[in-house]
Amino acid sequence: MPYYAAIVSLLTVAFHFFLATRVAAAHGKFNVKLPTTTGNADFERVFRVHMNTLEWMPTFLLPLWLCAIYLNDIAAAMLGLVWIGGRVLYFTGYIKAVEKRLPGFFIQSTACALLFVGAVVGIVLHGTSG
Repeated sequence: MPYYAAIVSLLTVAFHFFLATRVAAAHGKFNVKLPTTTGNADFERVFRVHMNTLEWMPTFLLPLWLCAIYLNDIAAAMLGLVWIGGRVLYFTGYIKAVEKRLPGFFIQSTACALLFVGAVVGIVLHGTSG
């Protein structure tokens, strides 16, 4: 069973929890009353980072695990850490300005694409070997 992918999965959940706390803090900081999520651009950027990360998590976690199981746990975990790093860069850029999210988005989407390719290659190799 993949060990390193499990650690990266837990780090991903911890990062998502961290983002949830930033949204909660932003509600107060920008005086956006619950359940409102619109009306203040600064708040909306924090909220969108959180939601965008949630939207990407299935696209990331499934290939992470398939790549770890069928190809290589360490390689998958390393790409997983790159994905998390990209999400951190996305967060730090996006809260400043919309256009500053792009470097982090590129890094995390590339890591996802590589995990997907790794998962496909691993599954194909596994299917042809047995």
